[in-house]
Amino acid sequence: MTDFEQQMRTWWEKLSGWLRGGQHSEGAHKAKATMQDFRESDAGRKAEAAFRDLRDGEAARKAKEALQDLKNSDAGQKARDAFRDLRNSATTRDKS
Repeated sequence: MTDFEQQMRTWWEKLSGWLRGGQHSEGAHKAKATMQDFRESDAGRKAEAAFRDLRDGEAARKAKEALQDLKNSDAGQKARDAFRDLRNSATTRDKS
């Protein structure tokens, strides 16, 4: 087996193992530990609380309602139709 073939085999085994959820690299372990440390830190807890407050707050509720109203409006339907027409024309053009 040539050096190139060995390198490809090693690379393929590492990729296959990673896709199967096998052993993680040292870098992945360090990144995971760093994120866990951040989450457990005071700053991390404050950030999570701020995001939770933002997500559950009145402004978020109003934004969700506004998006839903837009989605259900005539303009929303026209936009969906335009995207569908564009996608269909691209598909038809590709087949030609």
